[in-house]
Amino acid sequence: MIRHLVLFKLNDGVERDDPRVVAGAEAFRALGGKIPELRFWECAWNITDRPIAYDFAINSAVEDEEALKRYVEHPDHQAAAGQWREFATWVIADYPF
Repeated sequence: MIRHLVLFKLNDGVERDDPRVVAGAEAFRALGGKIPELRFWECAWNITDRPIAYDFAINSAVEDEEALKRYVEHPDHQAAAGQWREFATWVIADYPF
């Protein structure tokens, strides 16, 4: 199995209640039931306000590297990620477990 972690940081001046952000979060929440490669899916807003903290997190798992590639290329994933490009930056980590 491959763990796929993503941490999002909202751009300066962008708030969680911005309609674009609300729509982007909902687009990611919906992916868990749409993409068959996903074996585990959760996403949520960070609850800490520490300066080094990111704002939104995705924790997911897929079967193997081929499934990860299919997930990343899936049109629904591309559409959701495309929304976030307007108002956030992010980092990822993919590792076997």
